[in-house]
Amino acid sequence: MTQVASLTSSTSRHALPLLFSGQSQKEFTVNEALARLDLLVHPAIEQELSDPPPAPSAGDCYIVGASATGGWAGHDASLAGWDGIQWTFIEARDGMTVRRLSDGTLLQYSGGWQGYSAPLDPNGGSTVDVEARTAISELITLLKAFGIFS
Repeated sequence: MTQVASLTSSTSRHALPLLFSGQSQKEFTVNEALARLDLLVHPAIEQELSDPPPAPSAGDCYIVGASATGGWAGHDASLAGWDGIQWTFIEARDGMTVRRLSDGTLLQYSGGWQGYSAPLDPNGGSTVDVEARTAISELITLLKAFGIFS
């Protein structure tokens, strides 16, 4: 089997820019890749917004909401990170998980961003099993504390 050299300009999963032999001003390509990696490694968001916030702080990250406007137009559902000068966008991919800092909830992307809500506390039934209900309630409480359920 013969391998053919590929001249793609970015990685296939997260579009990180690649360097080319003899490329001038490599620092721009490397800096762009580092900015994207900064968003992708342990991503945590402030909140979901459709409009860029008026005064973001360097390092802030958001999920771009539906029908985004301004500098976020055309980036719906992406992660948007502010580096102090400009926005960097990462297109969401199925399986991506982020933590919302305001409440610790985990959000996962699967055709859209979604959180998980806790099941209802056990109630009802013809036989009351206090130990089982207590155990289930404690599990739900722990899963909420860990951010699995909101």
